[in-house]
Amino acid sequence: MRGVPRYSLIKSLNTKLPRGVPLDLDALKSVGISSKQAARYVESGWLQRLGQGVYAFPDDTLSLHECIKLLQKRVPGLHVASKSALALQGVRHNLGAKERVLLWGDVRFELPEWFTSRFPARYSHSRLFKWKDRSLSSKSLMTPPGVTEGLQVSVPERAVLEMLSEVGRHQDLEEARNIFDGLRNPRTKILGDLLTCCASVKAVRLFLAWARETKVVEVDQLLKDYPLPIGSEKRWISRLKDGTLLSLKPHG
Repeated sequence: MRGVPRYSLIKSLNTKLPRGVPLDLDALKSVGISSKQAARYVESGWLQRLGQGVYAFPDDTLSLHECIKLLQKRVPGLHVASKSALALQGVRHNLGAKERVLLWGDVRFELPEWFTSRFPARYSHSRLFKWKDRSLSSKSLMTPPGVTEGLQVSVPERAVLEMLSEVGRHQDLEEARNIFDGLRNPRTKILGDLLTCCASVKAVRLFLAWARETKVVEVDQLLKDYPLPIGSEKRWISRLKDGTLLSLKPHG
């Protein structure tokens, strides 16, 4: 910003921008710091460069959720997904301290090194849903109570289908079942709409099978009210990576 003394910009940098938050060029611009000035502040030690267009205060401890929020600005549809989303909403099973955060988005994307070096994480761009109504995609994301404002997280009904779709690949079957057992009072309307759009026959059938066993929803009524994509009337059979044979009936 022309005409503003350097010490004034540094004061704004240190008093107006929060700690624990990665700073992009928009954040720096909000206090009058250009990309060229940011580069100079890196050289003089006022800022640390994390990656392309991303900075932080030197030796700052960054917040996981604030870092995810920055990635949300760059990646369409990026959100906390699967069992990570369920854990944020109280549905968990023996969650480890080093548990990887699971992020999903709409496009191919490689998590930046500055992020993965701080937080164990995995990103997926699986097209799990064939949206008939695009608004359902945004309606099935929310910020749970007590979580950083603006963080996009799958609602439980979406998160459980994301988790089930990865059973046998990235997700252990037994762990998935234990987490599923913690599911309480799913909303039938959003669940039915999501199941109808689900592109994974395995996820749909596994949900129906476990829902019938746990009675978490009335499966027969769900099948009556929604045209669920269960595939053929034959059993769905697949051998998982650990050798387990998974056999699923079409209606649970």
